[in-house]
Amino acid sequence: MKTVILAGGIGSRLAEETTVRPKPMVEIGGRPILWHIMSIYASYGFNEFIVALGYKGEVIKEYFLNFYALNNDLTIDLSTGQTIIHDGNQPNWKVHLVDTGLRTQTGGRIKRLARWIGNETFMLTYGDGVANVDLRGLLDFHRSHGKLATVTAVRPPARFGGLGFDGDLVVRFVEKPQTGEGWINGGFFVLEPGVLDYIEGDDTVWEREPLERLAADGQLVAYKHAGFWQPMDTLREKQLLEALWESGKAPWKVWL
Repeated sequence: MKTVILAGGIGSRLAEETTVRPKPMVEIGGRPILWHIMSIYASYGFNEFIVALGYKGEVIKEYFLNFYALNNDLTIDLSTGQTIIHDGNQPNWKVHLVDTGLRTQTGGRIKRLARWIGNETFMLTYGDGVANVDLRGLLDFHRSHGKLATVTAVRPPARFGGLGFDGDLVVRFVEKPQTGEGWINGGFFVLEPGVLDYIEGDDTVWEREPLERLAADGQLVAYKHAGFWQPMDTLREKQLLEALWESGKAPWKVWL
């Protein structure tokens, strides 16, 4: 099963990093967040990816073109230019890097991938968020409902620390608990190719008319994920993910 990753946006809210690279290439623990997302999927056996490129897509292409050399030991004979790459333990991934346009909207990017997706069920997520979603459970949930689309619903991380009171006395303080109100779109979709019929063209925003129409047609179900989920929209969120990784307790690290 293929996994589509939307990696073409400009990422203007993370301008401190994205002036020189696309947001999916911003690093957490010395690796692009895109690598972290792909590692989550690969840990569940989903090893084929279609990456929808746009803004600074050449940076992502260069990363994967050089991935094998960058992640293995090298011997370089400077007198002849001969390079020997010593095999290491590298991921068994197949990665399709597809230019979907600089200004194409999220729905348009999916539509442009139609021939890559084919006629099979596929997964879709954003190139800037990580979670400890049970992807096999998600897929089973999707298949059991027989609908065109499943979205992973998540609780948004609270923006501020949570306080518990006994009168005026603070009896509990939790720094930014994952207890935001309501459920929101957390990405990590499972989709049937029929969803492409809900997308008109490049200017279509996936999160608007297509999902609204799927819901109205009774073709959208939600897999509720109460565990960890965190997007990387701002520098503060990038620093949060970095701190979690450095602590050795990153909740999204579900691979060995």
